[in-house]
Amino acid sequence: MDPINQQQDGQHHQDLRSSAAIEKIKQIAETAQTCFFCTRAATDGGTTTRPMSVQKVDDAGQLWFLSATDSHKNAEIAADPRVTVYFQESQHSGFLTLECRATLSQDKARIRALWEPMLKTWFTGGVDDPRISVIGLTPHSGYYWDNQHGDAVAGVKMMIGAALGKTMDDSIEGRLTV
Repeated sequence: MDPINQQQDGQHHQDLRSSAAIEKIKQIAETAQTCFFCTRAATDGGTTTRPMSVQKVDDAGQLWFLSATDSHKNAEIAADPRVTVYFQESQHSGFLTLECRATLSQDKARIRALWEPMLKTWFTGGVDDPRISVIGLTPHSGYYWDNQHGDAVAGVKMMIGAALGKTMDDSIEGRLTV
């Protein structure tokens, strides 16, 4: 029996570079809104993972977050700025992993631009809380897996494929280079 990739019709692998990679990052990250944010733990060399909400993805593909200056995450970034983030856009599609370099700042103009009222849950002093810092992630590489034509078309193709006993996969995946 042939491996599944040999049973599929059509193109299912496409590496994306530059502006195409940035557009894919924006599409998935803005829809998902939340990611698993992984830093290198300074104590044992492993990783520490926590959920984080993306405040913005800019036109250069940079991801922006707000964080507490006294958090473990900020201390880990200060010790090692390599960060990996994982996104899942929906239950069946839009998976993205990015390898990034993080920067920390307390740029008041950027904090104001990224501020949302719900953030007062963590920063009780509001937008001027002295503990707010900005984390900027600059992605350099990653990998994505998505549907080519949306979840509805992918679902129909899966049902037809199951009925016919044929792989009718609508997926597309590839490397991202920003």
